[in-house]
Amino acid sequence: MARMKLLAFLLLVLGIGTWSHGRHWTLPDHLNPWAPLAYEAAPDWLTGFKLQRLKAEPAACQAFMATTPWRFQAVPDRDTGQGCGFSNALQVRQTSVGLSSSFTLSCPASASLALWERHVLQPAAQQTLGTGVRRLEHLGSYSCRNVYGREAGNRSQHATANALDIAGFVLDDGRRITVARQWQGDTPAATFLHTVHQGACRFFSGALGPEYNQAHADHFHFDNGRYRVCR
Repeated sequence: MARMKLLAFLLLVLGIGTWSHGRHWTLPDHLNPWAPLAYEAAPDWLTGFKLQRLKAEPAACQAFMATTPWRFQAVPDRDTGQGCGFSNALQVRQTSVGLSSSFTLSCPASASLALWERHVLQPAAQQTLGTGVRRLEHLGSYSCRNVYGREAGNRSQHATANALDIAGFVLDDGRRITVARQWQGDTPAATFLHTVHQGACRFFSGALGPEYNQAHADHFHFDNGRYRVCR
């Protein structure tokens, strides 16, 4: 909340905006931190801020997701154990692409994934591989477990349906690109994988891949936790 107030104050001090009808200040959407997040709009300096707002505004998050081509439905909040369960989550049957299976994911993390697909995944596929992505292959989202599945330790972001592990992609031309087999090397597939991993850092708090540790050698882990890490 303090950051929102500070940002608003700085914008007003800098005089960004236009005087409307001689009565009040208005800001264009690309300069207005309170303008709704737009699925089609190119990401800008306020995108991360607006994504953060969705964590505290479930209705706004659901409204944003309704503007995407996703097929989903809201699911009831669940408490499945100490530090486990989810709230403001979606049962996702299809994103902007097909899925290897449906998954349950928090609405804010879904919003991040939607923007990543629209503004990173598909452009990268077209630019480096000459075709689009048809299906996303994942290893799951919600799982009541600790980090790395350890018996003791902190709960994973998966425990609150706030993370998704992505193993690979099927392209429109039928090719299959996987993190496990094509991350290494100097190939178009490797370039594509590195590009989409790096691009996720703009929309997610955590974007982990094979260079983070051996546990992520075969997939990308994207989450919206409290800590920022891009490796």
